[in-house]
Amino acid sequence: MKKKIITSMLLSTLLFTQGATLVNVHADTTDDKIAAQNSKINNLTAQQKAAQTQVDQIQGQVSAIQSQQDKLQAENTRLTEESAKLSAEIDELSKNIVARNESLANQARSAQTSGSVTSYINTIVNSSSITEAISRVTAMSEIVSANKKMLEQQKADKKAIAEKQVANNNAINTVIANQQTLADDAQTLTTKQAELKVAQLNLAAEKATAEGEKSALLEQKAAAQKAAEAAAAAEAAYRTQQTSQLQAVQASGNTNFAAQVQAANGGASTPTVNVSYSTDASSYPVGECTWGAKILAPWAGNYWGNGGQWAASAAAAGFRVGSQPQVGAIACWNDGGYGHVAVVTAVQSANSIQVSESNYLGNRSIGNYRGWFDPTTAQGTVSYIYPN
Repeated sequence: MKKKIITSMLLSTLLFTQGATLVNVHADTTDDKIAAQNSKINNLTAQQKAAQTQVDQIQGQVSAIQSQQDKLQAENTRLTEESAKLSAEIDELSKNIVARNESLANQARSAQTSGSVTSYINTIVNSSSITEAISRVTAMSEIVSANKKMLEQQKADKKAIAEKQVANNNAINTVIANQQTLADDAQTLTTKQAELKVAQLNLAAEKATAEGEKSALLEQKAAAQKAAEAAAAAEAAYRTQQTSQLQAVQASGNTNFAAQVQAANGGASTPTVNVSYSTDASSYPVGECTWGAKILAPWAGNYWGNGGQWAASAAAAGFRVGSQPQVGAIACWNDGGYGHVAVVTAVQSANSIQVSESNYLGNRSIGNYRGWFDPTTAQGTVSYIYPN
């Protein structure tokens, strides 16, 4: 009996111990699974958060570029309208200045040929009465006063046109600079939008629960990644091309009028570089037709505006403007828009000339791109500015 009791107690103890061990093993396995699942969830959450951060960052860059584009477009619209208004005011002031110059010049010639001062004195002396003499003196005083007012107005208008020309030139230059920035930003925007698509697909894949869905998203991400790499390569090629083009344009400025005339008249096919790059044309954007004309004709003004405005600005500055081409003159075409300028290097007739120019059909370097051509059928009404 005692033996049975002891045996039962030993068996009970053994079963209890084994049971406790099984419970512990089961509990440990469950906790491990819970911990592993929590870790997986935390990892997924961290990956999703990182993916979301990348999306937000690129989206911010895209939005910033788009915002800048909108801002630059608005500024260009405003500056273009401002430039058009200034151009009209400059044209009007120029006409007034030229008209007064002609009037004053005619009076000066008249005084020299007719001896006006002596005639005025004789007129007073030969007056039949004091009243008549006073009347004639008053008339002479009014003429002198009118001339004085004309000179004062001429001075005021010349000051006003100079200020408007600077403001107009600044507006034009800003518009051109903004256009280049917009072109550069367009390239960057394309790249960033491609990167954004990759990031968005990556985020969607991180959030996907079904393996099939995740696999499809990862395939789309891989394709988007290739597109993003292609966009980045295209942007890099664009910037390399822009740098190379700018260097070529600046190098073309290492010329002068004599070299261009020599080339137009059967000289070297490539103009001889005999002066260093000129900064005299710095008031005009590099590569524009106005820059090229200023390089070849440094006597031209610094703030004459767009090509189509050069004739009016030159006339106001006292330069002769006419309709006959002449070697060394600046050809100015006014087409109602930006217009164009070039420097005449050879003349056969009024309908057959050669010029050197920049920004012709996209060629921003200085060169002779047309050979012999008819300037009257080129780009609007043509006139010529002659060096004094």
